[in-house]
Amino acid sequence: MSAWNAAQSADFRGPLDVTRAATVVVDAQDTVIGWSPAAEELLGYRPHDVVGQPLGTFLPARPAALPVPPAEDSAPAPVGPVRGNEIRVARHRDGRELLVATAVSALPGPGTAERVLVVTELKDLRAWESRLALLHGLATQSPVGLAIYDSDLRLTWCNTAYEREIGLPFAEFSGLRADELYSGGKFVTQGYPRTLDSVMRLVLDTGEPILDLHFLGRPPSDPETDHLWSCSYYRLQDADGHVLGVCEDAFDISDRYRAQQRLALLVEAGRGIGTALDVLVTAEKITEVAVPEFADTVTVDLARSVLDGEVPATGGSAAMALVQVACRSAGAAAEATEPGEDGPPEPAEPGQPVQRGEPPEQCRRPLPPVEYPPGSPQDRSLSSGGLVLDDTTLVVPLRAGNSVLGLVTFVRGADAATFDNGEIALADELVARTAVSIDNARRFTRERTAALALQRQLLPQHVPRQSAVDLAYRYLPADDLSGVGGDWFDAIPLSGTRVGLVVGDVVGHGLQAAATMGRLRTTVRAFAQMDMAPDELLTRLDDLVGQSAEEQWGELGTLDGTFDDVTTGATCLYAVYDPVSRRCVMARAGHLPPAVVHPDGRVSFPDLPAGPPLGLGGLPFESMEIELPVGSLLALFTDGLVEARDRDIDHGLDTLARVLGDRQASLEELCDRAVAQLLPGGTTADDTALLLVRTRELDTSQVAEWELPAEPVAPGRARELATAQLRQWGLDELSFATELVVSELVTNAVRYAGGPLHLRLIRDRTLLCEVADTGHTSPHLRHSGDDDEGGRGLFIVAQLVQRWGTRYTRSGKTIWTELAFPSTG
Repeated sequence: MSAWNAAQSADFRGPLDVTRAATVVVDAQDTVIGWSPAAEELLGYRPHDVVGQPLGTFLPARPAALPVPPAEDSAPAPVGPVRGNEIRVARHRDGRELLVATAVSALPGPGTAERVLVVTELKDLRAWESRLALLHGLATQSPVGLAIYDSDLRLTWCNTAYEREIGLPFAEFSGLRADELYSGGKFVTQGYPRTLDSVMRLVLDTGEPILDLHFLGRPPSDPETDHLWSCSYYRLQDADGHVLGVCEDAFDISDRYRAQQRLALLVEAGRGIGTALDVLVTAEKITEVAVPEFADTVTVDLARSVLDGEVPATGGSAAMALVQVACRSAGAAAEATEPGEDGPPEPAEPGQPVQRGEPPEQCRRPLPPVEYPPGSPQDRSLSSGGLVLDDTTLVVPLRAGNSVLGLVTFVRGADAATFDNGEIALADELVARTAVSIDNARRFTRERTAALALQRQLLPQHVPRQSAVDLAYRYLPADDLSGVGGDWFDAIPLSGTRVGLVVGDVVGHGLQAAATMGRLRTTVRAFAQMDMAPDELLTRLDDLVGQSAEEQWGELGTLDGTFDDVTTGATCLYAVYDPVSRRCVMARAGHLPPAVVHPDGRVSFPDLPAGPPLGLGGLPFESMEIELPVGSLLALFTDGLVEARDRDIDHGLDTLARVLGDRQASLEELCDRAVAQLLPGGTTADDTALLLVRTRELDTSQVAEWELPAEPVAPGRARELATAQLRQWGLDELSFATELVVSELVTNAVRYAGGPLHLRLIRDRTLLCEVADTGHTSPHLRHSGDDDEGGRGLFIVAQLVQRWGTRYTRSGKTIWTELAFPSTG
């Protein structure tokens, strides 16, 4: 339309029409006897110049395909008979030559007029023919459906594409309204009316064209399949502006729509599948993505071993025990339709998310085992390891490397179309993505199981009750996926009802830091059982860490052959509390000092000598001894609790002190409050360990202590004192064993050590007997020969007691034993 001006757009006459073209009337001798104004306009000759002249004056006989020589004189050239439509060269009055098209019509009847000749420029004829070809192509060959509706919105004309879409001859549906032809369809483009009549009425009323509206419906020629059209509408009117109706252009973009749907499905799959390292969640995600857009029902079956983090054994369906881990059906979405709604939810614009339905009741059974009969699509897929298409059922194996993890089954309803090649490729892509995510989740499950097993071995899962203290603790690893980290704590029962309290921090996070932490914790427990003083224990630990990593732990290292020793730079705090003396001795290696809360609620941080971190060496470790009143609170923690990116450590210590100052709260409540206020949300950028200890004191009635001279009479006196004390405690049944133990230990002290001797009995969960002297030589078990006169006493003692050992002090040593109380049953 843009190539036509207003007059031409309203003129349906061609350029050779007698009312428009240059018209010449000739007689039998081709002499011009009639000349029209249009001829004068085209060729420049006035009527009196050309009437009576031969036709060759302006229309030589030369054919148009031949070159036109220049005119030698003004004599008219002869012209051949003009009998039909031809292309000729005409001569303008000013000498120019024009390429023209001519048509001849005979004029029967009386008179001299023999024929009428119409002439027009060839370019005008070609333009007219192009317009005719355009109109003919739109009507018969265009893939775009064209239809014209009158002002009552009834169909008055359509082209061949539209007629083919309806599937009937035009005469059988002419005069129908659009909504009658597509009764179940609707526009899905937002912001416009939903029905065809409403949209066309809007165009008729406003005169504004509407372009590229998406209409979803089923054409009469394909009533089982949804199609999507891109529709445009504009108003038709005549030259005088009278409205004639509305024209509809509709192009079927179903293939593009389906491609967009598949792309949207892949995009949604990328957003949903693999976002959680959980096998069941990942399996459920593919069913959410594929139902109902891709299939009516989707089930996911996995090998049971995959749920445990293992790779299923190969060998086909017979070797694989499957369980159904996810199932979703489109029927649930229909059941979820709100009362009063007509039919299923409205289709969304291509690429827009669609609300999902919950799985139906029959799909909610928890992990039921499944067995597929021989010859079923699932059995064939497992046997072949490839996808299987059986009518409206598509089975795709979940493959990870050379292993089949399970199957995904897509099922469509009996009246739905089968899966085409593009949909099979889409299903294969969806399942491949799911398989990778499930395999990642399986690996994570296996690694997390191993990590948690490691954690259970490295950290105390249950701290036994202590006579010396009440305990509560919290541990938060920064690596919340594996659940392990480099911080640790421990409470170690020691001789004499004492308890060793330790907290440490290893550089880094994850399994390597956890393994290093495990080595350090084991070493600390071993040294603590030797009753080392805190400063000596840290010195021994520092020496051990300071050794070469390759020498100590073998050739293990990183992939490039280097060894990243995270042990160096670790920190540790070790304290020993004695409930008899209420004294606490502590030392630290680069660690934060503990918090001490006195019974009155006053909080302090002892000025404990820092000492270097473990493995650096060069400086000694120093111990500090403080007295803790009964009911004091001791808090040991790592820097992850009090230090964060958004606050300095002083602020964290102040907050911890404020929390611990509440004397009415239990230890568990204080742990929870400290974590809640210092680590909001339970998240931490560093591993965190917190150990809270409330001190106790052994009653004086539970302890008996005597000083004895280092003389031969000392063993007898010791037996008398011990027997009398046991009688007072009501433990007469232990008198015989206790006399033997006391007699042997005191005798050894008199014989091999010097200075005053100290005998102490403690009635706790066991009966503790301690003999202290000034010697520094520890007795040891040995096998005595048949002719030896001695050497059997300590062997007898070891058989009578549960445990025994030696504890060194600055003034000497203490030999201690533990005897179990007699059974009350």
